Amino acid sequence: MLVDFNTLPEESKVWIYQCNRSFSDEELKELESKLDLFIENWTAHGSDLQAGYKIVYKRFIVIGLNHQARAATGCSIDASVHFIQQLEKDYQVDLLDKMNVSYKQGDFIAYKTLSDFKKMAKDRAVSKNTIVFNNLVVNIAEFNENWEVPASDSWHSRFIK
Repeated sequence: MLVDFNTLPEESKVWIYQCNRSFSDEELKELESKLDLFIENWTAHGSDLQAGYKIVYKRFIVIGLNHQARAATGCSIDASVHFIQQLEKDYQVDLLDKMNVSYKQGDFIAYKTLSDFKKMAKDRAVSKNTIVFNNLVVNIAEFNENWEVPASDSWHSRFIK
């Protein structure tokens, strides 16, 4: 069951898929239609899941699930991964590689491999004040408070001297 992401409880589970590029306005319209259809039909053992999504900065797909209403099962999680894999094929993008880092450079969202980010930290091209996206947050409360933070407040801090 598709619900407005902003109405989900703060304890709701989140999955964040960062894209290696921004989606175009036309792609965003298609993407929203595909997400609407997927989530409207997303089930666990035949029962509807209460879920919503938001697309942030034309680049991050954030899916929220009210697991208190009904928890996702292995099969429903597999279905969501297959859906994301299909989006990767449809738009020729990378959404599942967790070994990449997104961060802000002014108004621009940069996307680098973890090894490139480490090198940039060593070369002081990024600092503890660089705004990074902590895609390891697990629920909406953490997403709202700790997703977009200075590198010093995230797991990225281990690379910054």
